Amino acid sequence: MIHDLKRQGLSVSAIARKVGVDRKTVRKQLAGGIKPPSYRPRPDVPRLIESFEPYLRERITLFPELSGKRLLREIHAMGYKGQYTMVTDFLREVRPKQLQPFERRFETPAGRQAQVDFAQFRTVFTDDPSGTSRIVWLFSMVLGHSRWMWARFCSTQDLRTVMRCHIDAFAAMGGAPSEILYDRMKTAVVDEDEEGIVRYNRSLVALLDHYGALPRACRPYRAKTKGKVERPFRYVRQDFFLGRTFRNMEDLNAQFDAWRTTIANARLHATTGQIVAEHFAQERPSLTSLPAIAYSAVLTVERRISHEGMISVGGNLYSVPDATRRRIVEVQNHPREIRIFEDRVLIAVHPVLEGKNLRRIDPQHRKVVPADPIWEMPEPPRGQVIKRPLDFYGAVGDRMARQGAPR
Repeated sequence: MIHDLKRQGLSVSAIARKVGVDRKTVRKQLAGGIKPPSYRPRPDVPRLIESFEPYLRERITLFPELSGKRLLREIHAMGYKGQYTMVTDFLREVRPKQLQPFERRFETPAGRQAQVDFAQFRTVFTDDPSGTSRIVWLFSMVLGHSRWMWARFCSTQDLRTVMRCHIDAFAAMGGAPSEILYDRMKTAVVDEDEEGIVRYNRSLVALLDHYGALPRACRPYRAKTKGKVERPFRYVRQDFFLGRTFRNMEDLNAQFDAWRTTIANARLHATTGQIVAEHFAQERPSLTSLPAIAYSAVLTVERRISHEGMISVGGNLYSVPDATRRRIVEVQNHPREIRIFEDRVLIAVHPVLEGKNLRRIDPQHRKVVPADPIWEMPEPPRGQVIKRPLDFYGAVGDRMARQGAPR
């Protein structure tokens, strides 16, 4: 500025008054000529994420597929005050970007379609003293329009589990879509002829008909037609499942329900650009209303009672009352319960057990035998035989029959 004012013809005194400095300073600057400015290097300031980088690096090393959102929540709980972009920038350095091919997206109208599939997970329940690694299956139903998800971890993929999950999913969403898209899982698709006509499981078709929905099988070897339900499996694995511990199946589903409600269905969906729960509230009126009568499918089989007073259904044991006299009883399989009949009379009702090799004994089925005075007769003197009435031997036979002892 001093040199510029000098070129304009101002005197040293005028420049000093204009700039607000002493005349000696003006003369010094004019004598020294124009010099390029020099700057000191900016002092290093520690980044907000720097203290959390070892933790993030360790988590990515153990679980490379953990999502940035999940890690952001974890370090927020540890005191991180920075932004999400700092986390993603660091993760981009730690794990290289994977190129994905372009895909064609198919959108469905509100209430039109839901997609169903199973995904396999492996975990160790902390309540299991053996520490055995177990396979669990995640049943998932995702509405194609709003991406609202209902899901549950199960021990098996059998038909009763599939039907029970459908019923609970429809109840949770307060209705049913017009069609359900399946892959070639055996509980949905039984067969397909040479002309491409698909034959569906009769029991599943009856359930869907009760709710006003139709089954639809995706094309073979075209799993991406079910992308709306398969992509969330990766999201569930990265954002929920990895790095957690579970006591048992009940604890697993309890943690998952909390995550699904507060995080998965409460997030801003990247594709639709809307909050999933709010988008679902807009789609809900387009669903078919729930029927007035609850669905109750019946599959009747016969089962033999064991010497312990138990019957086997679906790999689990259920008790029958002590007063049961027949060795073979009739069992009705309902989606949520097991009903046991003797001579067409209902004698026991049990909730369906989730898993394998489990036992359920109804306390009312095992009554304590009251003390009988006949059994409390004093022992005879040594060398003598006491005479007992015939009722005593009848009581002995009844008790041996109740205990299942050989005759």
